[in-house]
Amino acid sequence: MYCDFFGFSEKPFTITPNPHFVFLSSIHREAFARLLYGVDSHAGFIALTGEVGTGKTTMLRTLLTQLDPDKYRSALIFNPCMSAEQLLAGICREFGIETGEQNRSGYLDALNLFLLEQNSAGRTVVLVIDEAQNLEPDVLEQVRMISNLETERDKLVQIILAGQPELNDVLRRHDLRQLNQRITVRCRLTSMKLDDTALYIAHRLKISGSRLPDIFSRGAVKRIYRFSRGTPRLINVLCEQALVMAWTQEARTVSPAVVEKVVAELQPDEERSWSLFRILRRLFAGR
Repeated sequence: MYCDFFGFSEKPFTITPNPHFVFLSSIHREAFARLLYGVDSHAGFIALTGEVGTGKTTMLRTLLTQLDPDKYRSALIFNPCMSAEQLLAGICREFGIETGEQNRSGYLDALNLFLLEQNSAGRTVVLVIDEAQNLEPDVLEQVRMISNLETERDKLVQIILAGQPELNDVLRRHDLRQLNQRITVRCRLTSMKLDDTALYIAHRLKISGSRLPDIFSRGAVKRIYRFSRGTPRLINVLCEQALVMAWTQEARTVSPAVVEKVVAELQPDEERSWSLFRILRRLFAGR
């Protein structure tokens, strides 16, 4: 396959969130710093928002892998389309908490005891809820109730709500104003600029083990940026297909023409007038 052809030890542009490939652009560095500040300062509630494919899940997984297990206990709830009780059960399961009564009261009691034990041991508990825009208002209210578990001096759990921009609309609901007011740290991810896009591509190629210089020509990078608008997931899709096409042509360099051909093939005939961004957003929304 093309990995052997280009000298990769692994595929450089998969769309699966992988902290091993994390690249912090100037925009991502700022958001990552805010996340760390919120956790370390025990802010209580932190919100991370960004469009589809901007790298939220990768950033969250990277954050969790960097937390020292001797000082932190963390859990990630992904795509939580569940009831309030199911969410509590999921949180207990992710933290490895054994519960007596399997109902809302039993889960809360067990969670509170766990948080107190971790606090006494000097550990910070971090709960990350990804795709939080999918939570129903009553479930978000339950999340707020979890944050009420505290000592006289400190919050017992740091909660990161991550999601698409629609999360902000949900939080602005009148019946969720108490939750919205408790979010003291807010981070927003946007698409990368051209220079960061070029560095992002070079970074992933390097991590994948290639020693070939300039696999993607400058012109190819510019076209990838134009069609992806600097969105990491769309960059990955384009680069992956461009590498495959270059390999089939036995070309060691991805040219602008190859990128143009990939874009044309990704667009269905009946939808040629659509931008690639809109097409791929539909294909990969929520993944």
